[in-house]
Amino acid sequence: MKNKSYIPFICTVLLFLVSMGYAQPLKVLTYNIHHANPPSKQGSIDLEAIARVIRESGAELVALQEVDVYTERSGKHADQAKELGKLTGMHHYFAKAIDYQGGEYGVAILSKHPFMTTGNQPLPMAENVGGEPRTLAMAVVEPRAGKPLVFACTHLDLKPENRLLQAREIVKWGAGLDLPVILGGDFNAQPDSEAIRLLDACFRRSSVTNGFTIPVESPNREIDFIMFGPKAHFEVVKHEVIEERYASDHLPVYVELEFR
Repeated sequence: MKNKSYIPFICTVLLFLVSMGYAQPLKVLTYNIHHANPPSKQGSIDLEAIARVIRESGAELVALQEVDVYTERSGKHADQAKELGKLTGMHHYFAKAIDYQGGEYGVAILSKHPFMTTGNQPLPMAENVGGEPRTLAMAVVEPRAGKPLVFACTHLDLKPENRLLQAREIVKWGAGLDLPVILGGDFNAQPDSEAIRLLDACFRRSSVTNGFTIPVESPNREIDFIMFGPKAHFEVVKHEVIEERYASDHLPVYVELEFR
């Protein structure tokens, strides 16, 4: 019989490596899905194309923007958040931003980990500016044993006055959390904008040089981000803008985070 005295030693080493942060990194995706309408096929809906991007990325936490639930354009019986949950084998949570075409339109969270709690916080708008109501979706999950965190998703307004108010509200929200947070979204703002600079003072933002996310053909702007905090809790292992040009008018952003 072979000597197995080395097994306890190996187990000890593995436990040590895990405790030192060498566990599998958190795999996170943010994606504006354009209500699953491929830009090259006006009026069509292709949820499977969106689901394929998510599955192939291997992400375990996904922030989705421009999600339809029971709208005329996407199908009066179609709950896109629920259907994407089924197609990817993930838990889903939808947060309405507005009523739209007889249904609802907003953001969603997908997670391979069960939700401990979920919530939805409407974001403010400036007076007499116009624009579109926006929201912040949030879920508490425990992707690693004993390490719960808040995963959140948002889609800021096109109007700069509204974006700034919404960024301030998110900073205020983040400062009041007792748990680490990861925030994904379409911020409709580039890195040098006032809104992003404000968010950068509270969260760390994953980025790469020329990590442009829109338009899908010859992208030249970066407006889709994954942020996290407190900064000491995470380290970016990988940042990739996925070159998927069919399914949506945005490119998805994939980030791997070491969770300390």
